[in-house]
Amino acid sequence: MLEQLSSVFFDEANELLDNLEEQLLALSDNPGDSETIAAVFRAMHTIKGSSAMFGFNEISSFTHEAESAMDQVRNGIIPVTPELITLLLKARDHIRSLLDAGMEVAPEIHQLSENLILEFKVYVQKNGGNVNDPPPQTKKIEKPKHDDKATTWRIKFRPSTTIMQNGTRPELLIKELTELGTATVVPFYNDLPPLSEMDSELCYFSWDVILTTSKTKNDIEDVFIFLDSDSKIEVDKIDLLPGENNKIGEILVSRKDVTQGDVDEILSAKKQLGAMLVDKKIISEEQVRSALAEQQHLKSLNSNGQAQQQTGTPSTTLRISSAKLDQLVDLVGELVTFNARLDQEAVRTDNPTFKNLSEQCDRIAVMMRDISMGLRMVPVGTLFQKFKRTVYDLSTQLGKQVEMVTVGAETELDKTVIEKLNDPLLHLIRNSVDHGIEMPAERHEAGKSETGTVTLSAKHVGAFINISIRDDGKGLDRDAIRDKAIQKGLIKENETHSDEEIFNLIFQPGFSTAKQVTSVSGRGVGLDVVKKDLATLGGTVGIESKRGKGTSFILKIPLTLAIIDGMLVTIGGTTYIIPLNTISECLTSSITQEQMDGTFITTQNHGKDLVSINLRKFFKIEEPLPDHQEIVSVYDGDDVFGLVVDKILGSQQTVIKPLGNLYRNCTGINSSTILGDGAVALILDVFQLTSLIKSHLKKGESPAAE
Repeated sequence: MLEQLSSVFFDEANELLDNLEEQLLALSDNPGDSETIAAVFRAMHTIKGSSAMFGFNEISSFTHEAESAMDQVRNGIIPVTPELITLLLKARDHIRSLLDAGMEVAPEIHQLSENLILEFKVYVQKNGGNVNDPPPQTKKIEKPKHDDKATTWRIKFRPSTTIMQNGTRPELLIKELTELGTATVVPFYNDLPPLSEMDSELCYFSWDVILTTSKTKNDIEDVFIFLDSDSKIEVDKIDLLPGENNKIGEILVSRKDVTQGDVDEILSAKKQLGAMLVDKKIISEEQVRSALAEQQHLKSLNSNGQAQQQTGTPSTTLRISSAKLDQLVDLVGELVTFNARLDQEAVRTDNPTFKNLSEQCDRIAVMMRDISMGLRMVPVGTLFQKFKRTVYDLSTQLGKQVEMVTVGAETELDKTVIEKLNDPLLHLIRNSVDHGIEMPAERHEAGKSETGTVTLSAKHVGAFINISIRDDGKGLDRDAIRDKAIQKGLIKENETHSDEEIFNLIFQPGFSTAKQVTSVSGRGVGLDVVKKDLATLGGTVGIESKRGKGTSFILKIPLTLAIIDGMLVTIGGTTYIIPLNTISECLTSSITQEQMDGTFITTQNHGKDLVSINLRKFFKIEEPLPDHQEIVSVYDGDDVFGLVVDKILGSQQTVIKPLGNLYRNCTGINSSTILGDGAVALILDVFQLTSLIKSHLKKGESPAAE
């Protein structure tokens, strides 16, 4: 159990640190934002208290110094400056290092803690603050005076009997609650056994707390952030007004301890409500005692002139391990494969009952797929947000002024894809800040704002997502790239190449136009990794650049790496799958034998030219031609093109399986799947195939299949 709680502590602490980084970067843009200042202070306070609870004293003592500095910022004693932001970011990184170190902190890490503590004290002292403030644990905290923003909360704390064995002291949690405002604490001890049967390591108490405070529900829940899963905590706003003479029956109904019908029945008998409810065993004596304490609490607020209308309903959340979600998706994938086999058997046997069962199973599988995949979809903004720190640190290091803007952060993407996008996006953003954005003086001379902008945007395009990294810098130097490519022997001097082909040379391993190697760039390592990483995702990367205006990297990535809807087609004796969300329509076409001899075919569709790629020719399939061929028109986000196939079989759910290393460089194929009969089908890479068509249209020649 202790291991489980420690795991919860690490998960929660890392999440707090992620949020803390976001808050600090927001604070650097708006140093006077009192809400952000309070959020930073609260995060530091929570990390400090929770780490002390679990015995991580090094983290607790170090975080106390950062918390003390933020407390003085919060009270208006010291200012928020870029120096403080940098110092707090360093402290945040150091706390993460301490978390990684665990209980055994190396001497060099401890020394770094001492150095950062000294830096905090120097900053506080030189800005007129107090460096000798005592730790909050030993300071007497006066309960705040009520104001019009005060809210009254009902908190039910039911600790597990083994809570103390996990290192948690419930009485300290209650004490921390009472420090948030005016509190009435009602202890319950009916479960207390005789002294001879008592175990000193077990907890037999539970508590109700009525708390009036200006703090939010999140602040209250933060007190219990590292509570073990067996303990229960409920935080509800009290809907009753302090200014009213609330009767005990109204309070019991508000607490949902009894129904209004129970109260009306006993009141009609004109007997004492509390006693009768206990006699009838509708509620316990403890519940009555807690309701009376709540009544008295509300009366005391009334005597102080407090009257605050409150509304709200309790909400619950559930934290689930990502590994369990992955396991669920894997099982749904197995169900999809089984259902495909069941469907084939139903068609083969032509049994109406069997077909009906197959259709029902298919509907259930689709619903389970959508639900399980929906659980794994997360906003791409969770990834974008991480790079604000990268831009902040890199621009400070290079002496540049750079702002990062995000567009479409709410666009959702499979979490497994997001995890694998971190490194490619990091390389591209570093490239934009280092190579793209100019120095402030250079931008001023060019008539630009001295602050450059790097924009990360995301949008859905069919079964894919487009992510672009755009900067408003100097753009790519075509001549410099071409000269470097000639020098490295990648192209010949007398060759003619389009801008797109020249720009794509920067993805070659070891390619760099930097005149000197720095800690940031110049080694030619990075963009080639981007292309390789995206290839493993079944994605592509393109470049658009205009000299003096800026550069855009456009990434096209599949929404999920698990389950998709696909269209089954055959070419020769082989079955292939085209992602259904890329398909515009399916066409029957009378293509001549002469046309079939070429890799690219132009036909008419709705009065317009439709340029298609002959997959039989492209994949070098020599089997006899069928009497008729069909065209699947697909949309790649830019235009509509065609894929010529022998026959269209129909649609089915497809569980994506990765290709082995031997087949990963096959142009036009990005993954595979297992059909219902156990055969393997290859999933076509629509973007690669349409890219070949575009290249053909630009060059007027037919590229060969690889």
